[in-house]
Amino acid sequence: MISKFRDDFASLRRERNGNPPVYLDNSCMTLKPRQVIESINEYFERYPACSGYGRSNHWFSQEVKEATEKSREKVAGFINSLPEEIVWTKNTTEGINLVASAFPFKKGDIVITSDREHNSNLVPWIKLSRVKGIVHKTVPSTPEGTFDLEAFEDMLSPDVKLVSMVHVSNLDGYTLPVEEIIKISHDYNARVLLDGAQSVPHRKVDIKSLEVDFLAFSVHKMLGPSIGVLYGNYDELKALDTFIVGGDTVSDTSYTKAVFLPPPRKFEAGLQDYAGQIGAGAAVDYLSRVKMERVEAHESRLTELLLEKLSAFPEVKIAGVKNTELAKGIISFGIEDNNRLLVAPSDIAELLDRYYNIMLRAGDLCLHSWFNHIGIGASGVARASFYIYNTREEIEILAEGIEKIIEAEKNGKSITHG
Repeated sequence: MISKFRDDFASLRRERNGNPPVYLDNSCMTLKPRQVIESINEYFERYPACSGYGRSNHWFSQEVKEATEKSREKVAGFINSLPEEIVWTKNTTEGINLVASAFPFKKGDIVITSDREHNSNLVPWIKLSRVKGIVHKTVPSTPEGTFDLEAFEDMLSPDVKLVSMVHVSNLDGYTLPVEEIIKISHDYNARVLLDGAQSVPHRKVDIKSLEVDFLAFSVHKMLGPSIGVLYGNYDELKALDTFIVGGDTVSDTSYTKAVFLPPPRKFEAGLQDYAGQIGAGAAVDYLSRVKMERVEAHESRLTELLLEKLSAFPEVKIAGVKNTELAKGIISFGIEDNNRLLVAPSDIAELLDRYYNIMLRAGDLCLHSWFNHIGIGASGVARASFYIYNTREEIEILAEGIEKIIEAEKNGKSITHG
């Protein structure tokens, strides 16, 4: 079945030095299947025009309108929401910033996050602390690195207006107990925003079941183009102020006032990324055929296999949560000897790329705050992350490459492939 999927990805048929790519940087961006590429090309080749919303009303523009709204419906269905609750954004970062900027905060209002947030769900709250006087609090993790629900509940009060949490960590694939977080937050009348960048692409996410107020995610992490989505419960979207304003966000203006459209249109200013929206629909179609339960199960198997392989090397130190019942799809690691860095993560990634065509992410993963807190600092980790086209053979190649790097470094020799 995996070979069937791989056939749809032309980039996997490339070769360098006689060997194919081993793409394990999926937490950053996934590869694109031909079906998504064809849907984008269709826009540019057949009707590369403005949408019929608030602009042109001709033949091509009507086709754009029909195609983009169909994609909105597909994305809504994918997470079990309503089309009018789907706002197109550039990415997860913009979705979080939209809520941060448009939420009716007052001075002294509290926002709570976890202590392992991507900068996209940290920096907006630091900024608002400065410009609006909100109070930002972080929930400390347990010694095992998991979310501390008891500590979280102790921090809640009537002054907490928003709880903004990562759903699945981009460090280790750890899933926060968001069902409990949402319930407890709502008990205190606080709204909840989830960073779904690493959850929506990898598992079934049902908005109605979660009862979350806002969810931001990126389509480029789920086989699609570089475009994002903000889900918002419709009543919550109506309660938000505007974000970026201008053309297509209003029904009328005078020299002194503007009449804004209802959501989602009041948040979608200016000419949109129509090709990206259409590609998003194609990506959702593809994943719906694969089925998200199979995506999650496949990633779990690869996670368990790589952890088993890495356990043979005492020099490899796994970062974050190691329980595969709680964390899957992402493994971050370093190579140490007697508690000192043996190989810099950036060198690990560079050597694996050069000699094995293995593509990883290395560094702080936009988690500077977490790495600074635990004392690792800027060196960070090397990170492997999986998707539907990755294979057991690729995990074997990665394990071999890591073994060769350790041997070469300890023996002062150059790496040899095979």
